[in-house]
Amino acid sequence: MRVTRQIHIGRTAVGGGAPVSVQSMTNTDTGDLEATLAQVCALAAAGCDLIRVAVPNRRCLPAFTALCQQSPLPVIADIHFSAELAVAAIEAGAAGVRINPGNLGGPDELRRVAAAARSAGVPIRVGVNSGSLEQDLLELHGHPTAAALAESARRHCRQLEALGFAQVKVSIKASDVRTTVAANRLFAADTDYPLHLGVTESGTAAGGIVKSAIGIGALLLDGIGDTIRVSLTAPPEEEIRAAIRILEATGVRTAWPDLVSCPTCGRTAVDLISLVNEVEAAIGRIKAAGGRIGLRRIAIMGCAVNGPGEAREADLGIAGDSHGGVLFRRGEVVRRLQEAELLPALLDEIRAHTVFASPTASA
Repeated sequence: MRVTRQIHIGRTAVGGGAPVSVQSMTNTDTGDLEATLAQVCALAAAGCDLIRVAVPNRRCLPAFTALCQQSPLPVIADIHFSAELAVAAIEAGAAGVRINPGNLGGPDELRRVAAAARSAGVPIRVGVNSGSLEQDLLELHGHPTAAALAESARRHCRQLEALGFAQVKVSIKASDVRTTVAANRLFAADTDYPLHLGVTESGTAAGGIVKSAIGIGALLLDGIGDTIRVSLTAPPEEEIRAAIRILEATGVRTAWPDLVSCPTCGRTAVDLISLVNEVEAAIGRIKAAGGRIGLRRIAIMGCAVNGPGEAREADLGIAGDSHGGVLFRRGEVVRRLQEAELLPALLDEIRAHTVFASPTASA
């Protein structure tokens, strides 16, 4: 596991051994407080830890100020091209600010932002993207290579350190997965700054989730990464769902229960796809209601090929067959069921192993 310095964005610790946090970005008009706050609340309910909000002009500052006061999540101001806006966003109550030091207008402008952030105790995220790399690095490397991106990030961090500012988080992103992974590995090898992971402009949910899972997942498995965003051309809630699944799949976040199911084949004798979808939806409702399911693994298998093996490893599950299927608990057959009985029986068992923080909560 890579050891990094720790910063705090509002109440959320990033780096230094803190849990890997999940973030997203609003896509509403920041000047529309009601719409933006509603989206932030929905993202918080979905499991978001940090929210980034574009601050494109001074017109949206009154609403941004109110958002910082009312948001259930720490708000990060996303700023480009204007040190004046970055300073104004910090003064408005931003818990963090995202800048690209290369497009702020020069050293004096960066100094202004660093001074304001230091005074407010607000960390700065240095954002390096393949689409906005400095001209001299492009000329030196020919195009946005991994080495060029890593050097750009190091350069910006050195600039801030020279100004006496060390509360820095870094993101290095390209739309190409291999470039993103290689650049982050290069930067991580000789620095201790917390890293924000993501594959920028990854596309629609269908393709972007795959790119993000490969890129973010590869780095997390290397022990690299302190906060993540899955960037999708899709509603922000989809980013949160995908991010949480990536954390669970890489073992960074505990996924209780782990739902195991077979891909189906010609031997499958029950409607396994519908059964798995129903169980997954029910688990989601239980978690959303604050329930904790005391099962590490649930297996839903369609035939006898892998069913017995999964049954031995699972706390609970179903193995389908031509007569319906069997319900098993910790490797032991509990009873045989007709196909119509499989889902109700499994859900009853899941509920029996669920505890709610509030006695009145339910799924």
